[in-house]
Formats: sequence, structure tokens, C-alpha cells
Amino acid sequence: MRRKVRQPSRSRRWKTDEPASNTALQVDAAAHYCSFPKQVAAPIFSVFRHMPSLLLLLSLWVSATACYSLKGISIDPKVRTFFVQNIENTALGAPPTLAVDFTERLKDKIRTETPLKLVNDAPDAEFSGRITDFRVVPVAPKPGETVSLNRLEIRLQLLYSVNVEGAEGAWPAERTFSHFAEFGADQDLLSIQDVLIRQIFDQLLEDVFNAAFNNW
Repeated sequence: MRRKVRQPSRSRRWKTDEPASNTALQVDAAAHYCSFPKQVAAPIFSVFRHMPSLLLLLSLWVSATACYSLKGISIDPKVRTFFVQNIENTALGAPPTLAVDFTERLKDKIRTETPLKLVNDAPDAEFSGRITDFRVVPVAPKPGETVSLNRLEIRLQLLYSVNVEGAEGAWPAERTFSHFAEFGADQDLLSIQDVLIRQIFDQLLEDVFNAAFNNW
């Protein structure tokens, strides 16, 4: 007697609306997850592509303001060029290149830290003046100290003029600037003079710059 083999029902054989397997769901979810960052990144990359244009617009807006301001400086927008006349040296005992060195350092500081352009003819603003004092004086020891010190002092007088009608910022008269650096009384001045002068000039340049462009 043959055993009757049960055939699967037709409805089960052709049924196609069963839920997808867990593996299929995971693959589909992973594909969706991978595509999500691209959708988010597209507008971000678009912003970066237009960044140069945005920076250009920002720079134009800054230049159109009432005055130029960076690092706390303030310059009348009518003033665009400058010149530093050769600083004179009227101090006794000063090195012969002292005034020339200060003149060049002042030019470099203004040229690198402001938007002003250095010109030789018809500048909008200019500096002039002279070094009036270069001296070494002894410093009395402080209470409880036995080390004797000397002090190198440099003093100068400068005038900042603005040649543009209606522009502000010029000094009404010459200003005096001075600074010093101390060294041991047992040290030879000639061996450390260049270092001391550089230190003094650093402070003098900062004071002159702030007086002209920070309204000090």
C-alpha cells in the first residue's frame, strides 16, 4: 500500500506577503544609515564652496565702516598712506646708527600692523622728530640688595601729522617718549648695548604706535 504524500497547499505555495527576514531588514537599515550622512553633508559642503565669496563680502563690509579697527587700533578712513621722515640724532654719545634704526623699525611696524601704505611723496600722515637723549645713569641698590645697577635711558620727541583735510588723529604738538633698560654695573656697556637698545626700542615703538593709532 502506497503512502500518500501530502502536497503543500496552493495558498501556502504562492503566498508572497510574508514579512521580510531579519537579515533583509538589517541590510535595508544599513543602506539607509549610510545614505543619511550624505544628505546632511551636501548643504555643509555647499557652504564651504561659497566661503571665499562670503569672506570677500565680509572684508568689503569692514572696509566700508567709519574707521579701520584691528587689534584695538583706530585710523581715520581718509588716511591711507604714511611716511616716516629720517629721525634726527641730537643725543650726545649715541651710536651713529641709532636714529636710522629707529626710523626703519617704525616704518616696519606701521606697514605690518596697519593697512597704511608707505609712500615717499604726499603722504596722508607722517612722523618726524629726533632722539634727544642717550645716557647711562647709576641706579641705587634697593633696600636689602647689594648689587649695583646701571640704567641706559633713551628719550625722543616725535610729531604725528595728518595732511588730509577733515581727517582726525594728528597730534597738536610734539610728544616726548622715553624708556630704559638696566644692566649690572660690572657689565661692559659696549658688549650688551645692542641688546639693551633693542629692548628699549621695542617699548618706545609700542608707545608711539599706541599714541598715534590708539588715542593714548
